Amino acid sequence: MNIIRKIRSFYKLDTQMKWLLIEAYIALGWARYRKSKEFSKIAPSLGEHMAETTYDSNVHNIAMLRHVSNAIRKMSRYTFWESECLVKAIAGMKMLERRGIESTLYLGTGRDETGLIAHAWLRSGNFYISGADGMDKFTIVAMFANKNVCVDFKRKHYG
Repeated sequence: MNIIRKIRSFYKLDTQMKWLLIEAYIALGWARYRKSKEFSKIAPSLGEHMAETTYDSNVHNIAMLRHVSNAIRKMSRYTFWESECLVKAIAGMKMLERRGIESTLYLGTGRDETGLIAHAWLRSGNFYISGADGMDKFTIVAMFANKNVCVDFKRKHYG
């Protein structure tokens, strides 16, 4: 009956949060598909290579950053495909891009008892959307700054 309880919880959410969770699920699927492709083919779509966005936080974005982060974290548990760090980071980046919020995706490598390991995390301002846990154990080998976002849809498209 656990699934019924989760469905009831979903229906109790406000409409905006429901759509955000649905968007996160779709974004995770799209990101997983993109991850299955050769990385050199998807890297240009991630943003400017070896560049970062600013660490300054826009207080108007904090609530949205938290909502996107929570939606990605929650929905990644319900995908039938692998939704680990890189998939979450790509999905979060694209969700923020849709909202006109810039972000930086980091790729890092490190070592553990099994050998070489990799990790990805996403930052916007000074807020970490995904992958913040354990990121200090990794050496950054690449970063992608997504600065090309539409800041004001109406102004850009309607003069």
